Amino acid sequence: MKPLFSFLKKEYLETARTGKLMILVLLFVLFGIMNPAMAKLTPWMMEMLSDTMAENGLLVTNVRVDAMTSWTQFFKNIPLALIAFVLIFSDIFTKEYGSGTLLLLLTKGLARYKTVLAKTVLLLSLWTLGYGLCFAITYGYNACFWDNRTANNLFFSAAVWWLFGVWVICLMILFSSLLWNHTGVTLCTGVSVLLTYFMSVIPKVKVYSPAVLMDTNMLLLGAVETDAYIKAIAVAAALCIACMAVSIPVINKKQL
Repeated sequence: MKPLFSFLKKEYLETARTGKLMILVLLFVLFGIMNPAMAKLTPWMMEMLSDTMAENGLLVTNVRVDAMTSWTQFFKNIPLALIAFVLIFSDIFTKEYGSGTLLLLLTKGLARYKTVLAKTVLLLSLWTLGYGLCFAITYGYNACFWDNRTANNLFFSAAVWWLFGVWVICLMILFSSLLWNHTGVTLCTGVSVLLTYFMSVIPKVKVYSPAVLMDTNMLLLGAVETDAYIKAIAVAAALCIACMAVSIPVINKKQL
C-alpha cells in the first residue's frame, strides 16, 4: 500500500504545482456564486430590457425569483463545469506516456493497477471537492436570500448529478488506458456522453440511460419521484465498475 499512497501523494502535489487545483477551485467557486447572482439580477435585467421589449410588443410583468430559480441555474451551469473538468484532466494518463515518467515509476516497483487506482481516486476526489464546493456556496447564498425548501428532492438531485460526473470520469480513465493522446480521450468521452444522451430519447431505453441523471428539473419541481431514477443509477454504477474492470487489464498489457 505504501507505493500506492506515495504515488497518490505525488499526483496531488503535481496537481497543485501545475496550477490545476487552483483553476479547479476558482472555476467551481465562480459557478457557485454565479447561480444565486444570476437569479438575484434577473428582475433588474428584465426591468432594463422592458422598454426595448415593449417596443416589440412584449409586455414584461414583475419577475419573481426564489431559491428554485437559483437551483435551476445551478443544474444548467454544472455541465459547463464538468466539461471544463474533462478538458483540464484529460491528459492525466497521456502526459505520463509522453514524458516516460510512468515507465520510470513502474521500473521502481509500482504495480500498473495501482496507477489506475491512484489516478481514479485523484479525479474522483477533485470532482467531489469542486462539485461539493459549488453546491455549498449556492446553498449558502440561497439560504441567505430565499428558502431552499422550495426545491424538492434537492440533495437527491445533487447526488444523481454527482454520480453522472463520476461516470464521465470513469469513461476518461477507460479511454486514457486505450488511447495515447488527450485529444482522443476528450473526444471519445464527449462522443460517449452524446450517444448516451441520444439513446435516452428512446422511451424504452430512457429509464436506463445515465443521461437521465442530468435531468433534474422534474425532481426539483416534485413532478417525479426518486424511484424513477433507480434504474439509471444502477446502470451508471455498473458502467463505472465496468470501465475500471477494463482499464486495469488494458494498462497491464499496454506497451509503454
